[in-house]
Amino acid sequence: MRCRRFLCSGALLATSLTGLAAGLSGGCDRTEAAAQLPPPPVTVSKPLRREVIEWDEYTGHLEAPETANVEARVSGFIEKTDFQEGAIVRKDTVLFMIDDRPFKADYDSKWADVERAQSQADLAKIHLNRFEKVRGSKAISEDDFDIAKASDEQAQAQLASAKAAFRISELNLEWTRVLAPISGRVSRKEVTEGNLVNAGGGGVAGTLLTTIVSIDPIYCYVDVDERSILKYQDLARQKKRVSARDARIPVFLQLENETNFPHEGVVDFVDNRLDTGTGTLRARGVFPNPDGRLTPGSFGRVRVAGSGRYQATLIPDSAVGADQDLRFVMLVGPDDTVVMRPVTLGALFGSLRAVEGIGPDDRVIINGIQRARPGAKVDVHVEQIPDSAYTLTAPGSPTTQALPEMTAPTTQPISRTVQ
Repeated sequence: MRCRRFLCSGALLATSLTGLAAGLSGGCDRTEAAAQLPPPPVTVSKPLRREVIEWDEYTGHLEAPETANVEARVSGFIEKTDFQEGAIVRKDTVLFMIDDRPFKADYDSKWADVERAQSQADLAKIHLNRFEKVRGSKAISEDDFDIAKASDEQAQAQLASAKAAFRISELNLEWTRVLAPISGRVSRKEVTEGNLVNAGGGGVAGTLLTTIVSIDPIYCYVDVDERSILKYQDLARQKKRVSARDARIPVFLQLENETNFPHEGVVDFVDNRLDTGTGTLRARGVFPNPDGRLTPGSFGRVRVAGSGRYQATLIPDSAVGADQDLRFVMLVGPDDTVVMRPVTLGALFGSLRAVEGIGPDDRVIINGIQRARPGAKVDVHVEQIPDSAYTLTAPGSPTTQALPEMTAPTTQPISRTVQ
Protein backbone atom coordinates (compact mmCIF):
# COMPACT_ATOMS: atom_id res chain seq x y z
CA MET A 1 0.00 0.00 0.00
CA ARG A 2 2.84 2.33 0.80
CA CYS A 3 4.52 1.67 -2.53
CA ARG A 4 1.30 2.37 -4.39
CA ARG A 5 0.84 5.76 -2.68
CA PHE A 6 4.46 6.66 -3.44
CA LEU A 7 4.02 5.78 -7.07
CA CYS A 8 0.88 7.93 -7.27
CA SER A 9 2.62 10.86 -5.62
CA GLY A 10 5.50 10.59 -8.05
CA ALA A 11 3.15 10.61 -10.98
CA LEU A 12 1.45 13.75 -9.69
CA LEU A 13 4.81 15.47 -9.19
CA ALA A 14 5.88 14.64 -12.71
CA THR A 15 2.66 16.00 -14.07
CA SER A 16 3.07 19.27 -12.11
CA LEU A 17 6.62 19.77 -13.33
CA THR A 18 5.53 19.20 -16.89
CA GLY A 19 2.77 21.83 -16.54
CA LEU A 20 5.17 24.32 -14.95
CA ALA A 21 7.62 23.85 -17.75
CA ALA A 22 4.90 24.40 -20.28
CA GLY A 23 3.74 27.54 -18.43
CA LEU A 24 7.24 28.98 -18.35
CA SER A 25 7.66 28.24 -22.00
CA GLY A 26 4.33 29.98 -22.79
CA GLY A 27 5.31 33.02 -20.63
CA CYS A 28 8.52 33.48 -22.53
CA ASP A 29 6.60 33.35 -25.77
CA ARG A 30 4.21 36.09 -24.57
CA THR A 31 7.12 38.30 -23.41
CA GLU A 32 8.77 37.96 -26.78
CA ALA A 33 5.46 38.78 -28.47
CA ALA A 34 4.98 41.86 -26.28
CA ALA A 35 8.50 43.00 -27.03
CA GLN A 36 7.72 42.82 -30.71
CA LEU A 37 4.63 45.18 -30.48
CA PRO A 38 5.06 48.45 -32.44
CA PRO A 39 5.36 51.78 -30.54
CA PRO A 40 1.95 53.30 -29.76
CA PRO A 41 0.91 56.23 -31.98
CA VAL A 42 0.68 59.71 -30.40
CA THR A 43 0.02 63.16 -31.77
CA VAL A 44 2.47 65.92 -30.85
CA SER A 45 2.53 69.66 -31.41
CA LYS A 46 4.72 72.58 -30.53
CA PRO A 47 3.19 75.09 -28.10
CA LEU A 48 1.68 78.33 -29.33
CA ARG A 49 3.20 81.63 -28.24
CA ARG A 50 0.56 84.32 -28.16
CA GLU A 51 -0.21 87.67 -26.58
CA VAL A 52 -3.00 87.15 -24.08
CA ILE A 53 -5.16 88.98 -21.60
CA GLU A 54 -6.79 87.29 -18.65
CA TRP A 55 -10.51 87.94 -18.51
CA ASP A 56 -12.92 87.97 -15.58
CA GLU A 57 -16.61 87.30 -16.20
CA TYR A 58 -19.64 88.57 -14.33
CA THR A 59 -23.40 88.43 -14.69
CA GLY A 60 -25.06 91.81 -15.11
CA HIS A 61 -28.34 93.39 -16.13
CA LEU A 62 -29.05 96.04 -18.72
CA GLU A 63 -30.58 99.38 -17.86
CA ALA A 64 -31.45 102.46 -19.87
CA PRO A 65 -29.36 105.56 -19.11
CA GLU A 66 -32.54 107.65 -19.23
CA THR A 67 -36.09 106.76 -18.22
CA ALA A 68 -38.89 109.31 -18.52
CA ASN A 69 -42.41 109.07 -17.10
CA VAL A 70 -44.60 111.11 -19.41
CA GLU A 71 -47.24 112.81 -17.23
CA ALA A 72 -49.96 115.34 -17.84
CA ARG A 73 -48.98 118.89 -16.87
CA VAL A 74 -52.44 120.33 -17.39
CA SER A 75 -55.86 118.87 -16.73
CA GLY A 76 -58.21 118.10 -19.56
CA PHE A 77 -59.60 115.46 -21.92
CA ILE A 78 -57.28 113.46 -24.17
CA GLU A 79 -58.23 114.44 -27.70
CA LYS A 80 -55.62 112.50 -29.68
CA THR A 81 -52.83 109.95 -29.17
CA ASP A 82 -50.40 110.23 -32.02
CA PHE A 83 -47.78 107.47 -31.68
CA GLN A 84 -47.33 103.74 -32.14
CA GLU A 85 -46.91 101.81 -28.93
CA GLY A 86 -43.47 100.20 -28.57
CA ALA A 87 -41.95 102.28 -31.36
CA ILE A 88 -38.85 104.45 -31.34
CA VAL A 89 -39.70 108.11 -30.83
CA ARG A 90 -37.51 111.16 -31.07
CA LYS A 91 -37.31 113.93 -28.55
CA ASP A 92 -40.08 116.57 -28.90
CA THR A 93 -42.33 114.21 -30.87
CA VAL A 94 -46.03 114.90 -30.13
CA LEU A 95 -47.44 111.93 -28.20
CA PHE A 96 -50.77 113.18 -26.80
CA MET A 97 -53.08 116.09 -27.54
CA ILE A 98 -55.24 117.48 -24.71
CA ASP A 99 -58.36 119.49 -25.60
CA ASP A 100 -56.91 123.01 -25.86
CA ARG A 101 -60.09 125.10 -26.26
CA PRO A 102 -60.31 126.21 -22.60
CA PHE A 103 -56.61 127.08 -22.67
CA LYS A 104 -56.95 129.10 -25.87
CA ALA A 105 -59.75 131.10 -24.31
CA ASP A 106 -57.66 131.76 -21.22
CA TYR A 107 -54.73 132.68 -23.45
CA ASP A 108 -56.82 135.29 -25.26
CA SER A 109 -58.14 136.65 -21.95
CA LYS A 110 -54.68 137.00 -20.50
CA TRP A 111 -53.46 138.70 -23.65
CA ALA A 112 -56.29 141.23 -23.34
CA ASP A 113 -55.24 141.89 -19.75
CA VAL A 114 -51.74 142.61 -21.00
CA GLU A 115 -53.03 145.03 -23.60
CA ARG A 116 -55.18 146.84 -21.00
CA ALA A 117 -52.32 147.04 -18.53
CA GLN A 118 -50.05 148.33 -21.26
CA SER A 119 -52.50 151.13 -22.08
CA GLN A 120 -52.79 152.14 -18.43
CA ALA A 121 -49.02 152.10 -18.10
CA ASP A 122 -48.65 154.29 -21.18
CA LEU A 123 -51.24 156.77 -19.85
CA ALA A 124 -49.57 156.95 -16.46
CA LYS A 125 -46.21 157.55 -18.16
CA ILE A 126 -47.69 160.46 -20.18
CA HIS A 127 -49.09 162.13 -17.04
CA LEU A 128 -45.79 161.72 -15.23
CA ASN A 129 -43.84 163.24 -18.15
CA ARG A 130 -46.19 166.30 -18.19
CA PHE A 131 -45.84 166.83 -14.46
CA GLU A 132 -42.06 166.57 -14.71
CA LYS A 133 -42.02 169.48 -17.21
CA VAL A 134 -43.89 171.86 -14.91
CA ARG A 135 -42.45 170.59 -11.68
CA GLY A 136 -41.08 173.46 -9.55
CA SER A 137 -43.60 175.94 -10.88
CA LYS A 138 -46.84 176.92 -9.27
CA ALA A 139 -48.83 174.94 -11.87
CA ILE A 140 -48.80 171.74 -9.76
CA SER A 141 -47.99 170.92 -6.21
CA GLU A 142 -45.45 168.35 -5.04
CA ASP A 143 -48.30 166.15 -3.91
CA ASP A 144 -49.69 166.03 -7.46
CA PHE A 145 -46.28 165.08 -8.79
CA ASP A 146 -45.86 162.31 -6.20
CA ILE A 147 -49.29 160.92 -7.05
CA ALA A 148 -48.45 160.87 -10.78
CA LYS A 149 -45.16 159.10 -10.09
CA ALA A 150 -46.86 156.50 -7.88
CA SER A 151 -49.54 155.95 -10.50
CA ASP A 152 -46.85 155.28 -13.11
CA GLU A 153 -45.09 152.75 -10.89
CA GLN A 154 -48.38 151.05 -10.08
CA ALA A 155 -49.25 150.81 -13.78
CA GLN A 156 -45.84 149.24 -14.56
CA ALA A 157 -46.35 146.68 -11.80
CA GLN A 158 -49.80 145.80 -13.10
CA LEU A 159 -48.32 145.39 -16.59
CA ALA A 160 -45.62 143.04 -15.29
CA SER A 161 -48.27 140.99 -13.42
CA ALA A 162 -50.42 140.75 -16.54
CA LYS A 163 -47.44 139.60 -18.62
CA ALA A 164 -46.57 136.93 -16.03
CA ALA A 165 -50.14 135.62 -16.05
CA PHE A 166 -50.03 135.59 -19.82
CA ARG A 167 -46.82 133.53 -19.84
CA ILE A 168 -48.43 130.97 -17.52
CA SER A 169 -51.44 130.80 -19.83
CA GLU A 170 -49.10 130.42 -22.78
CA LEU A 171 -47.31 127.51 -21.07
CA ASN A 172 -50.60 125.81 -20.23
CA LEU A 173 -51.66 126.05 -23.85
CA GLU A 174 -48.27 124.67 -24.94
CA TRP A 175 -48.57 121.77 -22.48
CA THR A 176 -51.77 120.58 -24.14
CA ARG A 177 -49.37 119.11 -26.70
CA VAL A 178 -47.55 116.38 -24.73
CA LEU A 179 -44.08 115.95 -26.22
CA ALA A 180 -41.52 113.18 -25.80
CA PRO A 181 -38.95 114.50 -23.28
CA ILE A 182 -36.22 112.13 -24.51
CA SER A 183 -35.48 109.94 -27.51
CA GLY A 184 -36.05 106.22 -27.00
CA ARG A 185 -38.56 103.39 -27.09
CA VAL A 186 -42.04 104.34 -25.93
CA SER A 187 -44.23 102.04 -23.86
CA ARG A 188 -47.97 101.45 -24.15
CA LYS A 189 -50.63 104.13 -23.80
CA GLU A 190 -51.71 104.30 -20.18
CA VAL A 191 -54.59 106.63 -21.14
CA THR A 192 -56.59 106.54 -24.36
CA GLU A 193 -58.60 109.18 -26.20
CA GLY A 194 -61.61 110.64 -24.42
CA ASN A 195 -60.32 110.18 -20.89
CA LEU A 196 -59.79 112.97 -18.39
CA VAL A 197 -56.25 113.48 -17.11
CA ASN A 198 -55.17 115.55 -14.14
CA ALA A 199 -52.18 117.82 -13.82
CA GLY A 200 -49.72 117.31 -11.03
CA GLY A 201 -49.03 119.86 -8.33
CA GLY A 202 -48.70 120.27 -4.61
CA GLY A 203 -46.64 117.11 -4.32
CA VAL A 204 -49.17 115.08 -6.32
CA ALA A 205 -48.00 113.53 -9.58
CA GLY A 206 -49.94 114.12 -12.73
CA THR A 207 -51.68 111.36 -14.64
CA LEU A 208 -49.13 108.95 -16.10
CA LEU A 209 -49.61 108.77 -19.85
CA THR A 210 -46.73 106.49 -20.91
CA THR A 211 -43.00 105.88 -20.32
CA ILE A 212 -39.94 106.17 -22.52
CA VAL A 213 -36.56 104.51 -22.08
CA SER A 214 -33.46 105.50 -24.00
CA ILE A 215 -31.75 102.70 -25.94
CA ASP A 216 -28.52 104.10 -27.36
CA PRO A 217 -26.21 103.84 -25.54
CA ILE A 218 -27.20 101.33 -22.87
CA TYR A 219 -25.80 100.49 -19.43
CA CYS A 220 -24.90 97.13 -17.97
CA TYR A 221 -24.55 97.00 -14.17
CA VAL A 222 -22.53 94.27 -12.46
CA ASP A 223 -21.67 93.54 -8.84
CA VAL A 224 -17.96 92.72 -8.42
CA ASP A 225 -16.87 90.63 -5.44
CA GLU A 226 -14.42 92.03 -2.89
CA ARG A 227 -11.64 89.56 -3.77
CA SER A 228 -11.63 90.73 -7.40
CA ILE A 229 -11.69 94.38 -6.33
CA LEU A 230 -8.58 93.82 -4.19
CA LYS A 231 -6.89 92.05 -7.10
CA TYR A 232 -7.60 94.96 -9.45
CA GLN A 233 -6.26 97.43 -6.91
CA ASP A 234 -3.03 95.45 -6.53
CA LEU A 235 -2.58 95.26 -10.32
CA ALA A 236 -3.17 99.01 -10.62
CA ARG A 237 -0.57 99.75 -7.93
CA GLN A 238 1.91 97.50 -9.74
CA LYS A 239 1.19 99.30 -13.04
CA LYS A 240 0.03 96.01 -14.58
CA ARG A 241 -3.52 97.11 -15.17
CA VAL A 242 -5.27 100.44 -15.63
CA SER A 243 -7.72 101.29 -12.86
CA ALA A 244 -11.32 101.79 -13.96
CA ARG A 245 -11.35 104.95 -11.82
CA ASP A 246 -8.49 106.46 -13.82
CA ALA A 247 -9.39 105.42 -17.37
CA ARG A 248 -12.22 103.87 -19.34
CA ILE A 249 -11.09 100.26 -19.61
CA PRO A 250 -12.69 97.95 -22.21
CA VAL A 251 -15.52 95.59 -21.34
CA PHE A 252 -17.32 93.04 -23.53
CA LEU A 253 -20.91 91.79 -23.36
CA GLN A 254 -22.89 88.85 -24.65
CA LEU A 255 -26.57 88.04 -24.32
CA GLU A 256 -27.96 84.63 -23.43
CA ASN A 257 -28.12 83.51 -27.07
CA GLU A 258 -24.71 84.91 -28.06
CA THR A 259 -21.11 83.74 -27.86
CA ASN A 260 -17.66 85.33 -27.99
CA PHE A 261 -18.87 88.57 -26.34
CA PRO A 262 -19.58 90.54 -29.54
CA HIS A 263 -20.56 93.88 -27.92
CA GLU A 264 -17.66 96.13 -26.93
CA GLY A 265 -17.96 99.02 -24.49
CA VAL A 266 -16.08 100.71 -21.66
CA VAL A 267 -16.37 100.83 -17.89
CA ASP A 268 -17.53 104.38 -17.12
CA PHE A 269 -18.55 104.14 -13.47
CA VAL A 270 -17.41 102.41 -10.28
CA ASP A 271 -19.32 103.02 -7.07
CA ASN A 272 -17.66 104.72 -4.07
CA ARG A 273 -18.29 102.00 -1.47
CA LEU A 274 -18.89 98.27 -1.11
CA ASP A 275 -22.28 96.96 -0.17
CA THR A 276 -21.80 95.55 3.33
CA GLY A 277 -24.73 93.20 2.86
CA THR A 278 -23.37 91.47 -0.25
CA GLY A 279 -19.66 92.30 -0.09
CA THR A 280 -19.74 93.58 -3.65
CA LEU A 281 -19.00 96.82 -5.46
CA ARG A 282 -21.27 97.99 -8.26
CA ALA A 283 -19.69 98.91 -11.57
CA ARG A 284 -21.18 99.92 -14.90
CA GLY A 285 -20.29 99.41 -18.53
CA VAL A 286 -21.71 101.53 -21.33
CA PHE A 287 -22.30 99.97 -24.77
CA PRO A 288 -23.35 101.39 -28.14
CA ASN A 289 -26.80 100.15 -29.14
CA PRO A 290 -27.73 101.78 -32.45
CA ASP A 291 -30.01 98.94 -33.56
CA GLY A 292 -31.77 98.63 -30.20
CA ARG A 293 -30.93 94.94 -29.88
CA LEU A 294 -29.84 95.35 -26.26
CA THR A 295 -33.05 95.67 -24.29
CA PRO A 296 -33.26 97.26 -20.83
CA GLY A 297 -33.99 94.65 -18.18
CA SER A 298 -32.15 91.83 -19.97
CA PHE A 299 -29.43 89.80 -18.31
CA GLY A 300 -26.02 89.40 -19.89
CA ARG A 301 -22.52 88.15 -19.29
CA VAL A 302 -19.74 90.73 -19.26
CA ARG A 303 -16.03 90.13 -19.59
CA VAL A 304 -13.47 92.60 -18.28
CA ALA A 305 -9.70 92.47 -18.43
CA GLY A 306 -8.26 90.88 -15.30
CA SER A 307 -4.65 91.62 -16.25
CA GLY A 308 -2.50 93.54 -18.68
CA ARG A 309 -1.20 92.14 -21.97
CA TYR A 310 1.56 89.52 -21.81
CA GLN A 311 3.11 86.72 -23.86
CA ALA A 312 2.11 83.18 -22.86
CA THR A 313 2.94 79.62 -23.90
CA LEU A 314 -0.29 77.80 -24.75
CA ILE A 315 -1.11 74.10 -25.08
CA PRO A 316 -4.43 72.22 -25.09
CA ASP A 317 -5.75 71.91 -21.56
CA SER A 318 -6.40 68.20 -22.26
CA ALA A 319 -2.64 67.65 -22.65
CA VAL A 320 -2.02 68.45 -18.99
CA GLY A 321 -1.86 65.45 -16.64
CA ALA A 322 -2.30 65.39 -12.89
CA ASP A 323 -0.73 63.35 -10.10
CA GLN A 324 -2.10 64.62 -6.79
CA ASP A 325 -0.82 68.22 -6.57
CA LEU A 326 1.60 67.78 -9.48
CA ARG A 327 0.75 68.98 -12.99
CA PHE A 328 2.77 67.62 -15.90
CA VAL A 329 2.90 67.18 -19.66
CA MET A 330 4.33 64.40 -21.76
CA LEU A 331 7.04 65.43 -24.21
CA VAL A 332 8.70 63.47 -27.01
CA GLY A 333 12.47 63.78 -27.26
CA PRO A 334 14.58 63.79 -30.43
CA ASP A 335 14.79 59.98 -30.31
CA ASP A 336 10.99 59.63 -30.02
CA THR A 337 11.25 58.71 -26.35
CA VAL A 338 8.55 59.96 -23.93
CA VAL A 339 9.67 62.36 -21.17
CA MET A 340 7.50 63.61 -18.31
CA ARG A 341 7.90 67.33 -17.58
CA PRO A 342 6.34 69.16 -14.55
CA VAL A 343 4.69 72.47 -15.45
CA THR A 344 3.10 75.44 -13.70
CA LEU A 345 -0.41 76.22 -14.88
CA GLY A 346 -1.67 79.66 -15.80
CA ALA A 347 -5.03 80.94 -17.01
CA LEU A 348 -7.33 79.16 -19.44
CA PHE A 349 -7.92 80.75 -22.85
CA GLY A 350 -10.66 78.91 -24.70
CA SER A 351 -9.48 75.28 -24.77
CA LEU A 352 -5.82 76.29 -24.39
CA ARG A 353 -3.96 76.55 -21.10
CA ALA A 354 -1.06 78.88 -20.36
CA VAL A 355 1.83 76.87 -18.88
CA GLU A 356 5.36 77.52 -17.66
CA GLY A 357 8.12 74.94 -17.80
CA ILE A 358 8.27 74.08 -21.50
CA GLY A 359 9.96 75.75 -24.44
CA PRO A 360 8.61 76.82 -27.83
CA ASP A 361 10.35 73.91 -29.61
CA ASP A 362 9.25 71.15 -27.24
CA ARG A 363 7.05 68.48 -28.78
CA VAL A 364 4.05 68.08 -26.50
CA ILE A 365 1.81 65.03 -26.71
CA ILE A 366 -1.69 66.40 -27.29
CA ASN A 367 -3.41 63.15 -28.25
CA GLY A 368 -2.70 59.62 -27.05
CA ILE A 369 -1.29 60.69 -23.69
CA GLN A 370 -2.91 57.64 -22.07
CA ARG A 371 -0.73 55.37 -24.24
CA ALA A 372 2.52 57.19 -23.52
CA ARG A 373 4.88 55.92 -20.84
CA PRO A 374 8.02 57.78 -19.69
CA GLY A 375 11.11 56.20 -21.27
CA ALA A 376 9.12 54.32 -23.93
CA LYS A 377 9.27 54.83 -27.65
CA VAL A 378 6.24 56.20 -29.49
CA ASP A 379 5.12 56.55 -33.10
CA VAL A 380 5.02 60.34 -33.60
CA HIS A 381 2.43 62.17 -35.70
CA VAL A 382 2.85 65.96 -35.90
CA GLU A 383 -0.16 68.27 -35.81
CA GLN A 384 -0.49 72.04 -35.52
CA ILE A 385 -2.55 73.47 -32.65
CA PRO A 386 -5.36 75.44 -34.39
CA ASP A 387 -5.64 79.13 -33.61
CA SER A 388 -9.38 78.61 -33.35
CA ALA A 389 -8.77 76.93 -29.99
CA TYR A 390 -7.42 80.25 -28.71
CA THR A 391 -10.20 82.53 -27.48
CA LEU A 392 -9.30 85.92 -28.95
CA THR A 393 -11.72 88.14 -27.07
CA ALA A 394 -10.34 91.31 -28.58
CA PRO A 395 -6.73 91.50 -27.37
CA GLY A 396 -6.13 93.04 -30.79
CA SER A 397 -8.84 95.68 -30.51
CA PRO A 398 -7.77 99.33 -30.09
CA THR A 399 -9.25 99.54 -26.61
CA THR A 400 -7.44 96.49 -25.28
CA GLN A 401 -4.20 97.52 -26.98
CA ALA A 402 -4.37 100.58 -24.76
CA LEU A 403 -3.93 98.33 -21.73
CA PRO A 404 -0.37 98.24 -20.37
CA GLU A 405 1.98 95.39 -21.20
CA MET A 406 3.15 93.17 -18.37
CA THR A 407 5.19 90.04 -17.76
CA ALA A 408 3.39 86.75 -17.30
CA PRO A 409 1.87 86.42 -13.84
CA THR A 410 4.23 84.57 -11.53
CA THR A 411 2.94 81.51 -9.72
CA GLN A 412 4.38 79.40 -6.94
CA PRO A 413 7.02 77.08 -8.51
CA ILE A 414 6.51 73.33 -8.28
CA SER A 415 8.85 71.78 -5.69
CA ARG A 416 8.20 68.16 -6.59
CA THR A 417 10.41 66.68 -9.30
CA VAL A 418 9.87 63.71 -11.60
CA GLN A 419 12.67 61.34 -12.37
